Amino acid sequence: MLGRVRHAGGLLIVLLCWATAAAQNDPALSEVPPEQFAILPWDWTRPDPSVLQEIKQAGFNLAGFISPEGLDAVAAAGLKAIVANGRTSVSDAVVGLTEAEIGHRVKELTDRVGSHPAVFGYYLRDEPGAAMFRALAKWAAAFRAAAPRGLPYINLFPNYASSEQLGATYEQYVETFLQTVQPPFLSYDNYSLMDDGSLRDGYFQNLEAIRSAALRSKLPFWNVVLANAHFRYAEPTYGGLSFQVFTALAYGARGISYYTYFTPTTGNYRLAPIDQFGHKTPTWDLVRRVNLQILKLAPTYTQLKSVNVFHHPEVPAGCRGLDSSRFVAELNGGDLMAGEFEDPQNRPAVMLVNKDLRHSTPFSVRFRSAGPVQIVNSYTGQTHAWEGGNAWLAPGQGVLLLIGNTE
Repeated sequence: MLGRVRHAGGLLIVLLCWATAAAQNDPALSEVPPEQFAILPWDWTRPDPSVLQEIKQAGFNLAGFISPEGLDAVAAAGLKAIVANGRTSVSDAVVGLTEAEIGHRVKELTDRVGSHPAVFGYYLRDEPGAAMFRALAKWAAAFRAAAPRGLPYINLFPNYASSEQLGATYEQYVETFLQTVQPPFLSYDNYSLMDDGSLRDGYFQNLEAIRSAALRSKLPFWNVVLANAHFRYAEPTYGGLSFQVFTALAYGARGISYYTYFTPTTGNYRLAPIDQFGHKTPTWDLVRRVNLQILKLAPTYTQLKSVNVFHHPEVPAGCRGLDSSRFVAELNGGDLMAGEFEDPQNRPAVMLVNKDLRHSTPFSVRFRSAGPVQIVNSYTGQTHAWEGGNAWLAPGQGVLLLIGNTE
């Protein structure tokens, strides 16, 4: 029996080393740490070496929600993770715990794994109502005290949640969360691509509200986007995934999570990247393609500061139009939006996004300031002159342009 255990342990080490080497040898995978830009498969992940290898190969830098026992495998795969532990997940059943008991549970976990290199954060709660915020504040404070390196993870409701779920208006809900819990980042979900081809009302207003709150609080924000079909939501497409990711980037997001990575064995859930039998679906390749673009853009994108967002020519309610632009004098093409940024030298940058989910569009743009216009190529990461075929956008596609920067 002992010999068999040793043999199994050796095999595990071999598999982990092979998975890490395979990921490191893939030239498409640039090393962007989650502290710089987080890419999370929103799911509880089994720490199997082959599963973690596929997550890494799909362009994620976080492994998902992982048990403490799985952290060695996560580290070997070249990933970090959000630790999920039953004693520190804030369910309704533990809301009434005393601060002493909360501190004991948190210390128990952080003493065990707090120094582990694979720890990025600790899972606390998904979609809490405002009535939970005081309890969550105690847990977040306990983690800040015990493990300053590990970030407490809490994800908020979207703006279409009911008033009963939120316990406040949406703006009050977000602001009360920030003031009460004092999180290290702001995360929310919004699933708005419907199976009749429509976009749920309020999608851009949700981005507006979260961006505004994040800027006021000087916090990064993450957006959880839809990567499966269920209920009346649309089946994943490349255009739909691109749309969700690039619109979030245009609003200044510093993290993208995909709900879900594994297809739930429930109801009409289908076509997440991994199906109910553990096999890759076509969505896996679509998510990988989008994630690799994030990784290529991230070294430039994460140096930028969001200063404005506008839409043209169709301006959703509560959003701004071209007349608000700081850098763009004229914009022509399809139904577009633009995130405006400044780099550390206060030079302009603009991310243009095609909001059409079905049709490609050519576009032209004239900037207020003179100077060369360059594109950050989302397939190579290289910066070069913006010209020729780069003046087209696929459905949902975004393009990052730099103005007056020739470095």
